[in-house]
Formats: sequence, C-alpha cells, structure tokens
Amino acid sequence: MAPAAARVLVLVLAVAVASSLAGRADALRSLGVGDGAGAGAAAQGDYAVDLNATSFDAFLTASREQFAVVEFFAHWCPACRNYKPHYEKVAKLFNGPNAAHPGRILMARVDCASKVNVDLCSRFSVDHYPFLLWGPPPKFANTKWDRKQEKSDIKLIDDGRTAERLLMWINKQLESSFTLDDKKYENESMLPNSTSDPKQVVQAIYDVEEATAHALQIILEHKMIKADTRDSLIRFLQILVAHHPSKRCRRGSAELLINFDDHWPSNLSLSSQDSSKLLESVAADNHKICGKEVPRGYWIFCRGSKSETRGFSCGLWVLLHSLTVQIGDGESQSTFTSICDFIHNFFICEECRKHFYDMCSSVSVPFKSARDLSLWLWSTHNKVNERLMKEEKDMGTGDPSFPKAIWPPKALCPSCYRSSSRTSDGALQVDWNEDEVFPFLVNYYGKTLVSSYKETYMESLQGRTQVGAALADDASSSHAARVPIGAALGVAAASCTFGALACFWRTQQKNRKQRKNWN
Repeated sequence: MAPAAARVLVLVLAVAVASSLAGRADALRSLGVGDGAGAGAAAQGDYAVDLNATSFDAFLTASREQFAVVEFFAHWCPACRNYKPHYEKVAKLFNGPNAAHPGRILMARVDCASKVNVDLCSRFSVDHYPFLLWGPPPKFANTKWDRKQEKSDIKLIDDGRTAERLLMWINKQLESSFTLDDKKYENESMLPNSTSDPKQVVQAIYDVEEATAHALQIILEHKMIKADTRDSLIRFLQILVAHHPSKRCRRGSAELLINFDDHWPSNLSLSSQDSSKLLESVAADNHKICGKEVPRGYWIFCRGSKSETRGFSCGLWVLLHSLTVQIGDGESQSTFTSICDFIHNFFICEECRKHFYDMCSSVSVPFKSARDLSLWLWSTHNKVNERLMKEEKDMGTGDPSFPKAIWPPKALCPSCYRSSSRTSDGALQVDWNEDEVFPFLVNYYGKTLVSSYKETYMESLQGRTQVGAALADDASSSHAARVPIGAALGVAAASCTFGALACFWRTQQKNRKQRKNWN
C-alpha cells in the first residue's frame, strides 16, 4: 500500500472512531451518565445535580434546601451547551462542600432529550431550551406545572440568560446580595442570623446529623472505646435511638447498638490484628449512622464566618438540647448521667471536657423532670458562653459575626425576660422567667427542629447517593425496582420500636452471659 493511501486510511479510521466515541458519549449523557463518572453523575467539575425521571421526585422531596432552580435542557441544543458555563457559575455558589452559600438553593438539571425524561419534561410544560423553573424543592415532586396556573409556588425564570442575570433574579426573590465572587467563609453578611430568626433553626437538622456522624468518627479515629468507656457510649446510643431528631440517625444508632458486642466485646481482650479488623468494619458502618452522605463536610445553621469557628461544637449543643426537650420525666436523671459521661469520655477538647464535667459534678439533687434537665442544660450553656465570651474577647479568637452571647436574646423570646441590666464591665444580667423559657426551648429545639425533618423510609432508600441510579439504556428505566408501599410502611413502623428492641436484645445477651458465668 502506498504511503499516501495508508495515511488516508488511518485518517478515515481515526475520524470513524472519534465519531463513534462522540456518539457513545452523547448517548451516555442522554441517560444521565457523566463522562467517566458512572451512572447519573455529572461531568467532572460540574456543580449542578443531574436528575432524571427515576430520581427526580425522590431527590427533590428529600432535599432540605429552601429553594431549587431546575434547568430543563437538551444535550444536542447549541444554546444549552453555551449556557451551561453560566449555569455552573451560579451552581458553584450553592452546591457542593466548597459552596459559598450551602443549604440555600439546590441547582439541578434535567436532559429532556433523553427518552426516559420525555414525560417528566411534559409535566412542566417545557416548550423551549434552556427552560428554568424556581420553587421550594418538595413542590416540584409528583406535580404538574404550566405557566397559566395561578397561585403556584413554582415560577418560570424569565430572565436568566447569563450567570449575572440569573443571580440577579435569585437575589430579587430572596432579597439577598449574592455575587459571583463570593467565597466560602468570606461572606459574613450572608450568614444566617440564627440568634434572632426562629425559622433558621429548621436548617439545624443538617448540622445535628453532621455532628452525630462527626462525633462517632472522632471516637473511632482516636480509638476511644475502651473497657471503662464502652458502657457510657452504649447508654448514649440508647438515648439517640429513642430521641434523636433525625429518623435516619435513630436507625443508624440502633444498628450500631445491636452490633455493638460484635465490634467491641465486653472484655475487649482482642489482639491488635483483630482490633484493626473490627475498626475497619465499624468505620464502614459509620457512614450509615445518619445516612450514607453524612458527614457532608459543611455546616449550615452552625456555619461560622471563619473555618475554625462554630461547626461541630454548635451542632453538638443543638443535639443535646434537642434530646433534653424530648425525653420523658422518668428519663431525666439517666439522660443527664449519659450526657455527662459521654462528654467526659468522648469530647476530645480537654479543657472543655473538664469544665463541662465540673458543672455536671456540681449537681447534688437528682433530676425528676424533663423540665429541670432542659433548664439545667440551657443554664449551663449560657455559663459556658459567658466564660468563652471573656476569653475570646481577650484573645481575639471569637467569630466576629457570631460573638458568644446570653441566649435566647430578647428579640427571640421577649416573655423569657422579667428584667435585664448591665454590670459595670458591660456583662448582661437577666432575671429569667423559666416558666416561659422552658416552653420556648421545647418549641425551638423540639417541635420546630423535629418537624423540619420529615424524611421517610422511602426517601432514605432513594438518598442523594443514588441520584441518577444506573440506567443501561432508556428502556431499562421502565423496569426500575420499586419498594412496595406496605413494606416501606412496615419498616418505618418497625424503626419506631427499634430502640426498645435493641435495648431488650442487649439485656437478653447480658442475661445469657451471666447464666453462663453462674454455670
């Protein structure tokens, strides 16, 4: 074969291969599959979440963001391809662990050119590309929309042709001042005013889950479960099973409790090799204690203006307050003991741990009611804030956007204050009306926080890690596995009694061991 002919043949083959690969890539994208990232994943570097007909309703129902922007597009559309960098600039502000404003807006997209999404796009009367809609995430689920509807929570974004104009439209809706240059921890004016807005606490469920997973992660990484500490962790897990505000954290705690003796036998007389194997096993289970996507790596309600402020300690305080307002009177003393022992054995800040345990040790009369325990923890928290207020002022280590303060502020609970005054050094002194403080705590850390988390068992099965579940081809979506409603309800009901069963199971185990010892 002549050299010229050979070169022509090679060129033809190269073009054919390239064309085939391009077609394959387009087909994958039409199925919600990103380039080399696996089923349902976005292309590398993307921040907007790719959804399809299989994942759309479950994902948006489970979303905890206040609002969502959904872009309906077609992968073959040149205008859509040109618009994608603009959409991604805005999505980068709100999506992902490095977002400047996490938890505020979910940015998602749906490819209407995929056959599996035809009916979904028809549901929302998509008549041009790109087509942008705005609204609370749950309002998109299991609903239809068209622009002729009146009093709809879903709105058409009619002026979002560039990143700047889209963000300007969003700012008008939220009365905010986001900019495309906002960076993580550099947007102090945009942080939630959690000290004066009671609505902000609904976002704390993110951080309670984050703190729960983070606490267990610390315990495992530092190998803090020993013969003299394991029982205190068991007692704390039992409280989480019964009273954690997040359902999936209750389930995860119950699973860990049931398998506790397998991971940490009561004698703990294991070889170092066996201990390492068990640690690896538990480390894998840790990702399930509050869902596979937790810890997420960022905070919302507890987010400080600097990376080293608030965060974990804030989330842990919210968890403890939530536990104390949900227990029964008969559990008050045991809950007090469990909380004190947990902090004493597993909170890794030595000075904080000592201060807290000293305050626990100063309690001389057993608690007889949930009210007394809730007020004690609230008073203790304020004492901690008073101490840190002075230290942070002297050292300049506080959060300028969230300085330590007596809580709640008068703006949040006017009836909690009988009177207030300032000392000569500027410290606030309050004559509290505890008959008003307690119901405020119950509503703030109980009803408001728990009602913000309506996750169902079906939602947990279709969590965010399963977004865009693998689709081999468009036709396969019609055969997607579905969990029977009866089975889902049965499991959900079973989770409510999981804690009691776990405790009963452990008691039976101990009784069997005792009988063996007696024999």
